[in-house]
Amino acid sequence: MGRSSVSSWKTSGYDLTVYGIPNCGTCKKALQWLDQNGIAYEFVDTKLNPPGRDRVAEWVGALGAKPMRNTSGQAYRALGDEKQNWADEQWVDAFAQDAMLLKRPLFVRDGKAVLVGFRAQDEVLRKALGDG
Repeated sequence: MGRSSVSSWKTSGYDLTVYGIPNCGTCKKALQWLDQNGIAYEFVDTKLNPPGRDRVAEWVGALGAKPMRNTSGQAYRALGDEKQNWADEQWVDAFAQDAMLLKRPLFVRDGKAVLVGFRAQDEVLRKALGDG
């Protein structure tokens, strides 16, 4: 099991892809949890490989824009108050233009976004990422 770090969007046979940035503390905890639980994954650094608009639109369609917002980041705060009234399509554009607006990590299983964020004790995590 274990992980693979990729520099392109090509798949390597993993059914779980984790999107984030290597120096994010939450991403590090998530990857450690995956390793400890024997779950194979591919890690994609969204700073080096930002997701395209179509991919982001799929994620927002699956999870909704609100849970995907990285509300603690500088990029989010810089958007101004008008962001409170944005529709999902506006968030798709914003996420595609600046991947730092995406909450991390984002988990995609078998091509479908299944979870954003990480809390090891969360039962949703085990269902979304585990084998069951």
